[in-house]
Amino acid sequence: MDPLQALLLALVQGITEFLPISSSAPLILPARILGWPDQGLAFDVAVHLGSLLAVLVALRRDVLAIVGGTLRAGAEGRMNAELRLGLLVILGTLPVIAAGLALKDLVETSLRSVAVIATTTVVFGLLLGWADRREVRAPAAAARTETDLGVRDALLIGLAQCLALVPGTSRSGITMTAGLLLGLSRGACARFSFLLSIPTIAGAAVLALKDLLDAPGAVDWSALGVGFLASAIAAWACIRFFLDLVDRVGFMPFVIYRLVLGTLLFALLL
Repeated sequence: MDPLQALLLALVQGITEFLPISSSAPLILPARILGWPDQGLAFDVAVHLGSLLAVLVALRRDVLAIVGGTLRAGAEGRMNAELRLGLLVILGTLPVIAAGLALKDLVETSLRSVAVIATTTVVFGLLLGWADRREVRAPAAAARTETDLGVRDALLIGLAQCLALVPGTSRSGITMTAGLLLGLSRGACARFSFLLSIPTIAGAAVLALKDLLDAPGAVDWSALGVGFLASAIAAWACIRFFLDLVDRVGFMPFVIYRLVLGTLLFALLL
């Protein structure tokens, strides 16, 4: 893989992994326009690991709080808020693990068309916009944070996350949409979505690594290094930027972006 191609693809992946805009569509456009070949399994593993490192660093306080709360709960023999949040993250991850294993072949073949990605980019963008408008009309004092989540909430967000197996939906986008519909504040939606991404990205990387080990061929280590570093840096900056921005601006800029991008993808079909 050309170093410039590796850099650009990793930057796109790192930025779009955590924004509610889907990474599938932006990766299709340069490949179609510039005639780039598929980046391959090894590169997918590298950029996923880069994104995983980024979210662990960006949310290190939350992650360490959950780990510390788990250890305290074990020593004290009682539940605490940090352990409870960690358990809700695990609970919200279980549906997508089951769905991913069951639908892996379908997702990687029949659903990876431009028509599917264009449609989901637009439809779930409009759904995000509607959910954001509902949040604006709701009283500010009524907004919930991630610490207010219950078992039902985590399961519903986890079930919504299964829709992200369809390319173009956006894992971040659909989980944040579900959070908004459940009455969470914009910032709480983003933080819980990012926490959910940790086991989800880790699981996706493990599955891709398993497929990679079964596949023959040489490994381009320079491209993997570029992909890992660029994805990690871009994803970390994106998370920090997004958490600072979303409470002030909301989701409408991302909704508009999705509508424009979906229109461009439909134009590719003409």
